[in-house]
Amino acid sequence: MRYPNLVFVLLLVLGACKQKEKTVFDPQRVAVSTIYEDSVSIRAIDFLDQQTLAFAGSSGVYGTYTIPQDKIRTKILTNDSINPEFRAIAHNNQDFFMISVANPALLYKTGDGGKMELVYTEQGEAVFYDAMAFWNTNEGLAIGDSNQGCFSILITRDAGNSWKRLTCEALPPFIEGEGAYAASNSNIKIIGDTTWIATTKRFLKSMDKGKTWVAQETPINGSTPYHGMYSMDFYDENVGFAIGGDFSEPKGNLANKALTIDGGETWNLVADGVIPGYQSCVQFLPNGKGDKLVSVGFMGIHYSADQGQSWKKLSEEGFYTIRFLNDSIAFAAGKNRIAKLVFKE
Repeated sequence: MRYPNLVFVLLLVLGACKQKEKTVFDPQRVAVSTIYEDSVSIRAIDFLDQQTLAFAGSSGVYGTYTIPQDKIRTKILTNDSINPEFRAIAHNNQDFFMISVANPALLYKTGDGGKMELVYTEQGEAVFYDAMAFWNTNEGLAIGDSNQGCFSILITRDAGNSWKRLTCEALPPFIEGEGAYAASNSNIKIIGDTTWIATTKRFLKSMDKGKTWVAQETPINGSTPYHGMYSMDFYDENVGFAIGGDFSEPKGNLANKALTIDGGETWNLVADGVIPGYQSCVQFLPNGKGDKLVSVGFMGIHYSADQGQSWKKLSEEGFYTIRFLNDSIAFAAGKNRIAKLVFKE
């Protein structure tokens, strides 16, 4: 389309910019409605697409929620009379995956006819897997606590059909007591080929899809047995946020929130000594320009509009994990339920 003169064009552009700035969503309250209730703890949810939410939890329970039809489908997986506890799920363009948290670790993928197929097993007293994610259709990873002298990282390069644990030589030197919290399936963030893993004491970062790794220090350093990073998210390759605390002292708010603006090279504590205390999951608000954050925990839902410098409590409702469908609708899961969250200005 052509316009009669440059002045008119500039006025239109400036007007459009102002209009766009006004439409950046700034939630001030949230409406919570339960969509699924059962005697199950759910710490892992994942959107398979814009219409389908997948989840898995304790007692072998897993399933999907079809958003347009408001329909829940659940199944119970049993392995040799064991109902595994699932706290980590992921998907690629072909299949859905879930891994059980403790000994024995059981990693499943959808097989023929949609039936879950066991593709990896690991046994041992120290086995404990926390989160998983995919770079693309063929390549993905799952992460777990320290075992056999180093952090546990499983890699697949064949679309999840087989998984292999990285050797200790491929990882930064081991820190005594280092692990990860299986609190919300949000210990891993992938942007392009770059990957961040939040452990209890630091970050592990790879820029080549898990082939090489470096360590990044953080002031949320797991100084006590239950203190450390429980969750993190990155808005882009530079801006990231980590949150946690001590679930045994949930009101404690010292050294439990940190921000990076240089891809994790440096982290700085923010909102130190103020709300929120312990939180198990944090996510950047979509289209929020890297400024807006929502966190959840069993102490409630909190919101920040300034990269975590200050926070507002939106709800007393407790959850373990949250994922956004768009900038105003999210789904959260926790003890005995999954809920739809509608954020409002």
